[in-house]
Amino acid sequence: MFIHNLGLENSVLNQFVLELRDVEIQKDSMRFRKNIERIGEILGYELSKTLHYKDKIIQTPLGAKKVSIPEEELVLCSILRAGLPLHQGLLNYFDKAENAYISAYRDHKDSEGDEDHFEVVVNYLASPSQQDKTLILADPMLATGKTLENTYRAMKGHGKPKQIHIVSVIGSEQGVSYAKNVFPENTHLWIAAIDEKLSSRSYIVPGLGDAGDLSFGVKL
Repeated sequence: MFIHNLGLENSVLNQFVLELRDVEIQKDSMRFRKNIERIGEILGYELSKTLHYKDKIIQTPLGAKKVSIPEEELVLCSILRAGLPLHQGLLNYFDKAENAYISAYRDHKDSEGDEDHFEVVVNYLASPSQQDKTLILADPMLATGKTLENTYRAMKGHGKPKQIHIVSVIGSEQGVSYAKNVFPENTHLWIAAIDEKLSSRSYIVPGLGDAGDLSFGVKL
């Protein structure tokens, strides 16, 4: 896996990540969603540099001009519900991409009260064919990596993509390492920050909390 940790570079991206983490600023859910969307735009822009391009001649009012444009067919898939703002940021730049949505949640029903043990359950998927296309998976929090693993398995019935890109806001070192062992070697991970550890409940530390709840309200 090729890991692109853009948080190690000096850019405005780090300001958006700071605001996502700040317990006072994140009380504004609209700003929280917007910051994730803006991070999606930045990560998408960097990702776009690795795509294949073709030349196209366009006609302007004053003449003709050759322009290089991406030639790949893209499928953009977000993991509900936390992935929606990130999906929108990517869609702002990849507006011609086909779209897929998948639900995944942590199921603790067999853990007997142990919050550290859970299964990731996928029970909804809407996707076009991915055969020979470029798949972009949008999941803002790469904690354990199990959600991405189950998502990848669930989507295999929709064709084999020729290339996979994972886009995340914050990940843990453990989750990144886990994903490296699950996805093909030529997979690219685009991420804004990687934190050192997970809590006993498998949340990223220091992380930012629950991205879904902060974006859309606390769930039951």
